[in-house]
Amino acid sequence: MLSKEILSNVIISQREFLDSLEQGTIREKSREINIEDSFALIITGVRRCGKSTLLYQLLKKQKKGYYLNLEDPRLGGFDFSDFNKVEMIMKEIYGNGGIYFFDEIQVIPEWERFVRYLVDKKEKVVLTGSNASILSRELGTKLTGRHISIELFPFSFREFLNIKKQEPSIYSFEEYLIKGGFPEYLKKENPEILHELLSDVVMKDIAARFKIKNTAILNKIVIYLISNIGKEFSYNSIKKMFEIKSIKTVIDYISFFENAYLIFTIPRFSYSFKQQQVNPKKVYSIDNGFSFNNSASFSKDYGKMLENLVFLDLRTKYKEIFYFQEMQECDFIIKEKTKVIKAIQVCFDFNEDNKDREINGLIKAMEKFNLKEGIILTNKQEDEFKLKDKTIKILPVWKWLLKNN
Repeated sequence: MLSKEILSNVIISQREFLDSLEQGTIREKSREINIEDSFALIITGVRRCGKSTLLYQLLKKQKKGYYLNLEDPRLGGFDFSDFNKVEMIMKEIYGNGGIYFFDEIQVIPEWERFVRYLVDKKEKVVLTGSNASILSRELGTKLTGRHISIELFPFSFREFLNIKKQEPSIYSFEEYLIKGGFPEYLKKENPEILHELLSDVVMKDIAARFKIKNTAILNKIVIYLISNIGKEFSYNSIKKMFEIKSIKTVIDYISFFENAYLIFTIPRFSYSFKQQQVNPKKVYSIDNGFSFNNSASFSKDYGKMLENLVFLDLRTKYKEIFYFQEMQECDFIIKEKTKVIKAIQVCFDFNEDNKDREINGLIKAMEKFNLKEGIILTNKQEDEFKLKDKTIKILPVWKWLLKNN
């Protein structure tokens, strides 16, 4: 519990700091955002991907707003009862009728009860958080049907061009391919920023929260995963590789990484959910620059970087993403409701050595799902051809990213 004086000082100083900031790069996600009363708008995503900046931008658009960052170290000792004081102080300072903005709210136990109280009063509330599982679990119990969720990722290629003041081309794309989209890193290009990000997520969001003492093994597993983008793995293979006693521990650790938005896993396509769980999965990383600077082996594989970028763009648009593997393999299958709508193959350089393999894998998937058109995404090549009744488009990833947004 904190005193009214401390809370007032923090609220005022945070707002003064906020008002001193530049607006920053306008996020593409902001086009989707509509703040409504009776609903909490939840913005989730990995640490340092720009959630707070987006919150600032939304706040500055409003005539009146209340703001509090719950990760401020001066708020150590803040508990649920302090929310009522915060509400009173904000109205005393800024008057009635403002929109509530809470940054990193998941650090306060039972936060969802206070948000539900505001929502029930038809207040407008915007929240950010860095842990998908905690937010979804708490939203599911206290805010069912009363929240709207938006995921924020590091900068897209278009946003990268904006912050770097560059024109779209293969040259600007190849820079983006390696550097990724974490805003602070792109401004300073100091690898230590991305090293600290990995450490913060592993130590603060995972080890401390779930009381894991062996942090060395957490680091080893996550670095292994971000170094093996696009490759199959099984829980059992991870268990054996790192000599972990329980398969449940492996499953938990990987879910922790996913919920903190460090990695994503996709299953092999099957109409059977049970079979999806049994089959090996593939892993992808939140950002190429993050993986490039935290893994020696990933930095040498431009093909996997390209594949990772394609996955990230698909992940911002679709929830059901699979890889296809029967006699041949196709990198990405997109399913909406009960129907597969896209088949996409990715290869850095489409040439005579891999041409048959890439085409055959794509065609097999197109035949399986009765698709008329498939896509092969490359670094530079562009073409189109027909095989029987199937059309295959070959596009450079950078053009596809701009066309796809």
